[in-house]
Amino acid sequence: MMNIDKKNNEGMVIPVSDLALLPGMIYTLKLNKISEEELKNLAEEHEINIALPLKQNFNKSLLREDDFYKIGISFHVDGIEKTEKGYQIKIKAIDRVEIKSLSIGNNCIRTEFEVASDIIDLTKNSQEEMIEYVKKVTREVSENFTGSEQFMKIIEEQKDLNKLIGYLTQFMPLSNQEKYELIETQSLKDRSLKFMDYLLRQKETLKLQFEMTEKLTEKASKSYRESVLREQLKAIQSELNEGKSEGSKKDKDYLNKIEEAQMPDEIKEAALEELEKLESQSPNSSDYNVIRNYLELLMKLPWKKNESKVTNLGEARRILDEQHYGLEKVKDRIIQHLAVMQLKKDKKGSILLLVGPPGTGKTSLGKSIAEALDRKYIRLSLGGVRDEAEIRGHRRTYVGAMPGRIIQSIKKAGEINPVMVLDEVDKLMTGYNGDPASALLEVLDPEQNNSFTDHYLDLPYDLSEVFFIATANSLDNIPRPLLDRMEIIQISSYTMNEKFHIGKNHLIPSILEEHGLNKAQLVIEDEALEKIISEYTLEAGVRGLKKQLATLARVTSEKIVSNKVELPFKVTVDALDDLLGRKVSSHDKAQKDNPPGVVTGLAWTAVGGEILFIEATDMMGSGQVTLTGQLGDVMKESAKISLSLLKSRLPMNAINFKERDLHIHVPSGSVPKDGPSAGITLFTALASLVTGIKVDSKLAMTGEITLRGAVLPIGGLKEKLIGAQRAGITKILIPKDNLIDLKDVPEEVKSQLTIIAVETVEDVLRETLGISLPRVEHIFNPNGSIEKTFNVNQI
Repeated sequence: MMNIDKKNNEGMVIPVSDLALLPGMIYTLKLNKISEEELKNLAEEHEINIALPLKQNFNKSLLREDDFYKIGISFHVDGIEKTEKGYQIKIKAIDRVEIKSLSIGNNCIRTEFEVASDIIDLTKNSQEEMIEYVKKVTREVSENFTGSEQFMKIIEEQKDLNKLIGYLTQFMPLSNQEKYELIETQSLKDRSLKFMDYLLRQKETLKLQFEMTEKLTEKASKSYRESVLREQLKAIQSELNEGKSEGSKKDKDYLNKIEEAQMPDEIKEAALEELEKLESQSPNSSDYNVIRNYLELLMKLPWKKNESKVTNLGEARRILDEQHYGLEKVKDRIIQHLAVMQLKKDKKGSILLLVGPPGTGKTSLGKSIAEALDRKYIRLSLGGVRDEAEIRGHRRTYVGAMPGRIIQSIKKAGEINPVMVLDEVDKLMTGYNGDPASALLEVLDPEQNNSFTDHYLDLPYDLSEVFFIATANSLDNIPRPLLDRMEIIQISSYTMNEKFHIGKNHLIPSILEEHGLNKAQLVIEDEALEKIISEYTLEAGVRGLKKQLATLARVTSEKIVSNKVELPFKVTVDALDDLLGRKVSSHDKAQKDNPPGVVTGLAWTAVGGEILFIEATDMMGSGQVTLTGQLGDVMKESAKISLSLLKSRLPMNAINFKERDLHIHVPSGSVPKDGPSAGITLFTALASLVTGIKVDSKLAMTGEITLRGAVLPIGGLKEKLIGAQRAGITKILIPKDNLIDLKDVPEEVKSQLTIIAVETVEDVLRETLGISLPRVEHIFNPNGSIEKTFNVNQI
């Protein structure tokens, strides 16, 4: 037997895991991978070996010092036996040791350690009592298992507390950390108590499992017994021909309901087949409820086509005008659509797509259409849906299968021709369970949806009578095949005047009713409403306006209930800061004067149009160009095109670019900006900087620019002009090709703006800087170079 000093010992480490080795235990280690050097050290009688637990990384070739715990067990090798997979090492645990350092080599792990023997703080009698208590608990647990006699025989022979703990630990579901805590604990008393906690916890867990198993077994036996008795009763009743069971009555009810549902022949045949299956099933069978639920769906779905109602277009227009202010173009498109449906009686299902910013009334328009057609209204929110089964349903073979949202909504409506609003169709997502947008292709295709097949229903259902209305904030995220199946109606931002009328005529009465108020209790002055719209909301629609009005209603309700005010309570402009807090929005305003290099542009945002300042300056340098303001790639390209045009069109006035650096900045640096429509604004800013000529601060512009100097059309003109008029701009430059879009701009906006169409950068320079340039002529020199010539008298 080896002799180990208390301090500064060296030895070899054998990594172990998921094992609680304690002093005095005899155990067999199974080592699959062992080097010749390790095998040689284990065979040496006087070599000190340490079994050291691992806390992570059980790949021996990648071990590091941090992968080991700090407390291990020294052991003596009693025998080595070769096996098919490696070696079996019979060991006897000697003492606890504390690792001071490790040296990890390719073939062997060496360590410096100190002995940390157990603290024996239990008397012999206490140890014997603890051993007997452990055996008693183990005996109670083992009584629940057959064949545990041999196991208990080994337990009864144990006289050493550490050996008993170590042996039992092998059969307990403890974590690697919990087993290590038994090794780490130096006090024999604390180790024993910790082990007892583990043992009693295991006993309670097993007790609970046994109780649950017993209950489940009892329930299954009872269910089987009832099933047998029912079958016998059914056979006796059939033999005696006495009475009819409850199931027979239900089956007869199902048969009557199938006849009354007026199903197509194909569907009726399938329903009768399912009813036949149901009759042959026991009520306790797993398929009984599945078939019953399926039959109930077939019977509750509307199959009969309703007679087409005559739509009064005048009444439809009245409903639309009454519930929605403005949107004249949108209403005209809807009325035209209804007129076509009235003329062509067999017109297949109609699919409209209302596209516009949030809060512009897309969903409520669908509700108004349903009212105008006198049909049921159903709304499906598709935002965030990522499972194809949400649209098409699940196969009936799955547990908890159910139809998709389309069929469920038809069942809920109880009519075959409702108005169904598919809300937020641009927010559909692709997930692991298929593509919901692709599942909608059949639903929204008039050529296919007369035989739509839901996975759960597994029978064709006619959706051609349904009036589908989809809504979206943007067309960018809608797949092209899905977009081609819908008729697009664009809904643009509201003007300030439209928001005022919507707020006064629609929102305020609605808010008063929601909060239990009336006009005699709360009065919101027109000036206050205008200020709320302009300074307390920042949106294209009116949803934020409704929230602010609701805030005023809540404040008023509290004051009325508390008797703090005299009625009616009037909301004035001066009271808004106290009632609503600080202003939410602050739109940019046209400056009194723009220095050379600063030009006002126009921008489109999701909440309406805004003016945008483009700032350019130059400094001593080496010809570098700096762009700041979170500009996107397209906008950066526009700046490069503008600089190239400037150098080519104003060569005599241009600065020496090789000796100057240019810096272009677009304020509101925290807001990302992109798009080509700032092209002429960037060009004008650079031209103003180079020539030193100021651009009128009341003049704004928008348009894409090309390298040949052409001005191309842009989008969002209506919103941009509304934003310009609000900001105090009086003159606007727009691309010539955008003149056709002016018909969509409200007259109240156009009447306050001077709108000039430009076709080339020469037009832009003439209107902004007063510079008249001729067209550029290219002259080829004999040596092959190209010269640009200008008529000086025309400049």
